[in-house]
Amino acid sequence: MGQSLVQVYIHIIFGTKYRKPMILHHFEKELHQFIADQCNQIGCIAIEVGGSVDHVHILCRLSKSITIPALLQKIKGSSSKWIKTKYSILNDFYWQDGYGAFSVSPIEVDSKKEHPLLAQVSRKCLFMKNSNL
Repeated sequence: MGQSLVQVYIHIIFGTKYRKPMILHHFEKELHQFIADQCNQIGCIAIEVGGSVDHVHILCRLSKSITIPALLQKIKGSSSKWIKTKYSILNDFYWQDGYGAFSVSPIEVDSKKEHPLLAQVSRKCLFMKNSNL
């Protein structure tokens, strides 16, 4: 067999250190775009990037040449450095050590065109956070 086909979609979630609300609204979209660009450069095509003041969600297609921990190390490292360089007031910005990574069905990815997947998940996170679950 001379060819390999890999179609693995993952939903990744990681937060700021101690879940501090450090992702400010005025650079949130720029940060999300930076993270999407990093994913794409690594070969993990970003489908959607979003989040809130204390965490980020990434939906991407995982490359066959990188592991999830290696992907996260590169994304977290480069984005943390980018934030500190671009906004000197945030020189104490850090991501938490851990993360969540969950497989997503290609059918779910296709259906997100009508209902953005990460928007649905973000609403659930907000509900859970507000209900103290």
